[in-house]
Amino acid sequence: MKRIPPLLLLAGPGVLFILVTLLLPLLAIFMFSFWRTESYELYPDWNLDNYRVLFTEPAYRTFLLRSLVGALVTSLLCLLYAWPVAYFIARHGGRYRLLLVLLLAAPFFTGVILRIAALQGIFGPGGLINMALGIFGMPPIAALMYTPLAATIGHVYLFVPFMVTAIYLSLVNFNFDLLETAKINGAGPWRAFIEVTWPLNWIGTAIGLALVFIPCLASAVTPRFLGGPSATSFGMSLGQQFGETGTWALGSAMGVVLFAFSLLVLAVMGFTINLKRSGFTGMGAP
Repeated sequence: MKRIPPLLLLAGPGVLFILVTLLLPLLAIFMFSFWRTESYELYPDWNLDNYRVLFTEPAYRTFLLRSLVGALVTSLLCLLYAWPVAYFIARHGGRYRLLLVLLLAAPFFTGVILRIAALQGIFGPGGLINMALGIFGMPPIAALMYTPLAATIGHVYLFVPFMVTAIYLSLVNFNFDLLETAKINGAGPWRAFIEVTWPLNWIGTAIGLALVFIPCLASAVTPRFLGGPSATSFGMSLGQQFGETGTWALGSAMGVVLFAFSLLVLAVMGFTINLKRSGFTGMGAP
């Protein structure tokens, strides 16, 4: 009896898992996007009508543009918040670094619905902030709930731990003595950050941006519960195609569009990363 190579035994389950749970569903979605839906039934009537609808109907273009802008703004806000936090933990966290990183993951001990409900309890019309304003005789802030601003706040709250963790993991192996060398050679703190810290840790930042931008682009739950009608996103509309309206073919086309934008973001990130300079060659030390 022929012996199965150990490498195949090790890699086989992983390859099978990816094939069944990732590639086959993606292939099915791509195929359905060219079909037709009628009365909640899919028909293999191959055409491009679903893509024509997506790029000609103003509502879908608005949803897509809104999702792209929302994901971009959320990514930038997470970036601005995450860098100082990750830098402090990596350089000054000492023996408490692991504890501080675990605290960042504390919100994930609960489900996303519960976390969004907690935000509603803080920002809602009868939430803590507006209640406190009422005590001092001030009017409530309507923009804190059921607006695009509220959806952005929710996205930042939900995704910023990913950004902090990615940047921290990059900084934890960074040689901070390089900053002292830059200082000796006349570089100020800002110049040292721009010319030393930022480029040598760009891979962590790029991974963090991808981890925030891509799920935020397809987000449906947060805009639905926090954003209200004015924050309807592409992901919300996609969910409706597979639910209320039953237009699965159109929903599949929307999924393909989202996947294409995600691949585009990953490709752009990939072109900006110098693996050898970052020390992530994956091929071992030369």
